[in-house]
Amino acid sequence: MFSYFRDFALPSVLVALVSYFLGSISSSIIFTKAFDHNVDIRTLGSGNAGATNVLRSVGVKAAIFTFIFDFAKGAVSVMIGRAVFQYVCSQAAAPLMINPHVVAQYGAYIAGVACVFGHIYPVYFGFRGGKGVLTSAAMIALIDWRVFLIVIGVFLVFFLTTRIVSLSSICAAATFPVATFIITFFIDFRGNQAAAGPVPISYVWITTAVSFCMGFVLIYKHRTNIERIKNGTEKKITINHKT
Repeated sequence: MFSYFRDFALPSVLVALVSYFLGSISSSIIFTKAFDHNVDIRTLGSGNAGATNVLRSVGVKAAIFTFIFDFAKGAVSVMIGRAVFQYVCSQAAAPLMINPHVVAQYGAYIAGVACVFGHIYPVYFGFRGGKGVLTSAAMIALIDWRVFLIVIGVFLVFFLTTRIVSLSSICAAATFPVATFIITFFIDFRGNQAAAGPVPISYVWITTAVSFCMGFVLIYKHRTNIERIKNGTEKKITINHKT
């Protein structure tokens, strides 16, 4: 018999906690201290604990390690969430005629959002983290590659034309909910082309709402960048060659 607490609420909380603590491992702070004599990246450059600031302020090697880890922790979190929901929740939901793929995707979203939240507000580093762009990109890529291709395409178009990472990230974040709705509604729901079978309309609204909230948070975290873009003072990408 299906139990809401045992089969959904408890796995959701566990997945969210594990993903949050994983997301809280701020690689930009760790690798900056390792490569730049115990310096805190939040005291350098823009003050943001992210890969772009590491690239500008510390160097290529530290930025590469930061990039890989921030992307990896988002990917691992999504895989954990999907696996837990696939093997715990899906079995309980089967008698209710709920698509197991949809259930697993909900687990992936919960894990991804929690990981991004941990990256932005890391418990290990005084709740002062990065903006969550790379970790969000990993989440999107692992949840739906079609949405990822659209979002990364928008990012690349703006980056290649402006060389401004923040502007490119903002435009990509704004595209995320739009791309999610287009894919889930017109292809998965109306077109019935989902790889693992039909999806309910509730899945469309839930995933679109989650992606909208995430896009909003990412744009909000770039509010100081937006001011600099308006003033024409936002820096284009440059590289520190110290390391």
